[in-house]
Amino acid sequence: MTSKPVIRVIGSLNIDFVTLTPRVPGPGETIAARSMTVHAGGKGANQACACGKAAFMSRTEQAVKVDIIGAVGADDPYYASLLKPTLEKSGVSTRYVEEIQGVQTGTATILVDEGSNGENRILFVPGANHQINDVGKVLDTATQAGDPDVVVMQGEIPRSITLELLSTFSSDKRKTCVIFNPAPVFEEGIPLSALKNLAVLVVNETECLLLFQTIEELKSIEVPEEQDLTENHLDRLTQHLHDLAAVKTVVVTLGARGVYYSAPISHARGRVPAAKVDRVIDTTAAGDTFVGYFATALARHVADHNVLDDFDVKSAVSRANEAAAKCVQRSGAMESIPFGHE
Repeated sequence: MTSKPVIRVIGSLNIDFVTLTPRVPGPGETIAARSMTVHAGGKGANQACACGKAAFMSRTEQAVKVDIIGAVGADDPYYASLLKPTLEKSGVSTRYVEEIQGVQTGTATILVDEGSNGENRILFVPGANHQINDVGKVLDTATQAGDPDVVVMQGEIPRSITLELLSTFSSDKRKTCVIFNPAPVFEEGIPLSALKNLAVLVVNETECLLLFQTIEELKSIEVPEEQDLTENHLDRLTQHLHDLAAVKTVVVTLGARGVYYSAPISHARGRVPAAKVDRVIDTTAAGDTFVGYFATALARHVADHNVLDDFDVKSAVSRANEAAAKCVQRSGAMESIPFGHE
């Protein structure tokens, strides 16, 4: 490998207002919370941070170059004093973050329910994230100096831009592997055509079921009513995604039950059990940590081999799973994501 692999994350940048509470209040109820803190966040920024941190094989050596493409409000003091330095300290370049006049930076209000094992509830205000509306501009930025090895995308920037970028980067004309984490799943759904030839789809159980309820071509496929999908269910559901959309790799995170993966191109299918932890503090950014670590492993493989074939999916899933387990034992979003050398 003559140069470092390149990951470009196209997605949201937020300021997170995190409140720790003994329980979530009911309608019309006011209760005393434990604390409120302000953090750098956004699924795009979190995943970029995870990619950057995962790439640090030692305290000084970063094996992958990571850029984030997104937007914030101009002159936002939180971006200058918190979000930007947090990303840069994590090994992420912010040169492609646009500062837009007249809009606010995206925000997320996060309630962490300490009485329910650290589960969270999130209110998201898109702000500048929804000003990313010129697909040509985004594409030009993402392909400066050639196609990146990996592009990572989520569901917190406009749907039309996301779908067009997915189709463009997954075409045969591109050398980029796309990792798509449809979180949150767009209310209008995702057309099957947008997933065509996708390199990696990463979803949790809820998102997996939503895909089969919102994609027209998948609505006729029977899905289980229960929330906990068995491996037999997942084998069947993921096979439809392989057959109908040629999605090369599907990864389904299952929380305390671990991670399921299916990748016919690598002859890999199975489940990695969850890593044991003494205490769950905060699940915020656990999924983003997983995506970032998986993306970094994929970028290093693609840069060395130029193809997705023979990628060790199980090994990448296992390492990403361990990183997510470290994340949930810490408070916050980006600051809870571990470095690769840990």
